[in-house]
Amino acid sequence: MTGDGGVGEGGLSHLDEHGHARMVDVSEKDVTRREATAEALVRMSRPTLELVASGGLPKGDVFSTARIAGITAAKKTPELIPLTHPLRIDSVSVEFDIDEDEGAVRVTSTVVVTDRTGAEMEALTAAATAALTIYDMCKAVERGVEVSRLRLLYKSGGKSGTYRAGRGEPGGPRED
Repeated sequence: MTGDGGVGEGGLSHLDEHGHARMVDVSEKDVTRREATAEALVRMSRPTLELVASGGLPKGDVFSTARIAGITAAKKTPELIPLTHPLRIDSVSVEFDIDEDEGAVRVTSTVVVTDRTGAEMEALTAAATAALTIYDMCKAVERGVEVSRLRLLYKSGGKSGTYRAGRGEPGGPRED
């Protein structure tokens, strides 16, 4: 199938029968509530993590800045990821948890839309951008900050139903 939003070359929906990139036609899909949650992990040394937690970094309030960056990124996803559709975003939340055991900040973003296609890319883009913003704000005191584990945790809505990251699958929770 080609121009009808179906599957093209090799079973990939963003390729036509000739293997060329294309934007999927979603005009026949139902408008439904869709939600996606993603996370990223930002690892750093304990002294840097303490500065982040206390608000003591030279560039200011890391979490407020990273939250705004993540929200903005979710809204701009179609400008960054060329084959994504512009969505009517109902809400974006970006939250931060300090994990002292891992020496990290866990970034979690949730995007809710009422539209014809899901919000997975918006949630992933929000989490990635918020994590990169944390890196940017920390690099003055530590260049070795590491951004990792960007992954989709949850999605609901649409024809494919609900997905929840689970144990034993790539990117799933680790038991280490």
